[in-house]
Formats: sequence, structure tokens, C-alpha cells
Amino acid sequence: MKLNSEWYLTNKMPKNATIDQRIAWHLEHLKNCQYRTGIPKKLKEEMRKRGMEL
Repeated sequence: MKLNSEWYLTNKMPKNATIDQRIAWHLEHLKNCQYRTGIPKKLKEEMRKRGMEL
């Protein structure tokens, strides 16, 4: 799968990101990159709790 280097350079995960920031980053990542590993399990569980089914 292709790495979208340009996107990564302009969209770094914030240091000590909150759960909301992590969710937002991963959702944008899904839109802009060919996601290799998927959203982390713990984050998926939190998204489901919030009614954010993927």
C-alpha cells in the first residue's frame, strides 16, 4: 500500500493527544491514506461507545 507522505507531513498526531484528537486524526487518516493497520482496537471501542460506527 502506498504511503501518503505529504499528508503525514502536514497532519501530525498532536503530542499527548486527547481521545477526541486521536479519533479525529484517525478518521482523516482513513480518508487520505491507504490505511495499513486500521484504527486501533481501543479507539474503535471508544468510537462505538459514542455511536460512531465505521
